[in-house]
Amino acid sequence: MTRLTREDIVRAIGLIDDVTTAEIIGTDASAEELAEAKAWIINDEPLMNAGKPLPSGRVGELVEILSELDSREDDEDDGKAGPIAS
Repeated sequence: MTRLTREDIVRAIGLIDDVTTAEIIGTDASAEELAEAKAWIINDEPLMNAGKPLPSGRVGELVEILSELDSREDDEDDGKAGPIAS
């Protein structure tokens, strides 16, 4: 198993802040584990319906980190104004 690099993370989830990138790298997760965590974040219902156990270990850590990141992005989006109609 090879450790994640910044490039792996950018390919998988896009550009994110350095602190979150360091947290992800600090989990010692693989690219496959990051992909699994991302799948849980995107839609956990099909994974549960397939009998997949809830994520734990490194995947669980990644799910927590990605959930926090997703939550922060949602909060930032709420503060932005939409286009002005004329």
